[in-house]
Amino acid sequence: MPDHRLPDHLQTDTVLTAEQRASIFTDVPHSPGASKPDPILLVDNVSRTFGGLKAVDVAHLEIQRGCITGLIGPNGAGKTTLFNLLTGFDRPDSGTWSMDGQSLGRMYPHQVARRGVVRTFQLTKALSKLTVLDNVRLGATGQRGERIVNTLLPWTWKAQERAVTERANELLARFTLDTKSDDLAGSLSGGQRKLLEMARALMTEPTVVMLDEPMAGVNPALTQSLLGHIKSLRDEGMTVVFVEHDMDVIRDISDWVVVMAQGSVIAESTPEHLSSNSAVVDAYLGSHHDQALEFDDEGNPVGATAVLASALESAEAETLETGGDLSEPDITDLRRENS
Repeated sequence: MPDHRLPDHLQTDTVLTAEQRASIFTDVPHSPGASKPDPILLVDNVSRTFGGLKAVDVAHLEIQRGCITGLIGPNGAGKTTLFNLLTGFDRPDSGTWSMDGQSLGRMYPHQVARRGVVRTFQLTKALSKLTVLDNVRLGATGQRGERIVNTLLPWTWKAQERAVTERANELLARFTLDTKSDDLAGSLSGGQRKLLEMARALMTEPTVVMLDEPMAGVNPALTQSLLGHIKSLRDEGMTVVFVEHDMDVIRDISDWVVVMAQGSVIAESTPEHLSSNSAVVDAYLGSHHDQALEFDDEGNPVGATAVLASALESAEAETLETGGDLSEPDITDLRRENS
């Protein structure tokens, strides 16, 4: 078993500095399933199949405590499905996962949240007919006033409700939504709804925050604000895992990056080493991205390019003869057949 204890010089009760975070990953191998010095989340042999498609097949994954881990990969790589499994919104075919040694498998989303793991969604889940303030207040846990019997005993929950409201207003101010507190959540812009979800998630006082494409659909004017808020979560000692496609964002805020493709983890590394990882480049651009196209002086394809062009022409003719159309021929399959 690997030793998951932090080195003595990194043992601290305070938030890790940038230098300490960099030191944590110095000796971590850039390989799928790499062991981390102090993982807060451990995932083993988690799989999920839809019909004949294996959407998630993660053999082993460790998420380092107190850091920001970026989860990237092409569309359909299984990133959101993995989020759904780890937070109880979907059930796996196999596998186990835990936080600090406590199993989170087979739990419902609210049970996972009570144990300190909360998530936001790519498509925001704001309750549009409630005010912004009420949306945030709903995130508080253990509210005595939610019990039917206690509604007849207001003195048992009034003080707690005032504390919850005060906390909600503080979070709205933090995310610059305080001027919108009395507005209906449905009136907010896409970026403001992202901020609202983050505020509501923080009402649970989480240990791990999982953000599914927090920048998707956000006005560029709010992007830097969102980035700052994500960094602030880490700076307060929380562990952040987020899905993102923008590589500039990944490089800006990630301490470590996990790459998925076809449901599996294919690479892990620090952000600055991503571009030199052939598995990452192949996942995004295809394994033939480095094949140069060859033409003669008259512009006619030659060599491997001529073979590919001939295959495309044959495929087009066959498609037309069978009554099909010519939209998006599968070039990858054609290359495979003629390799």
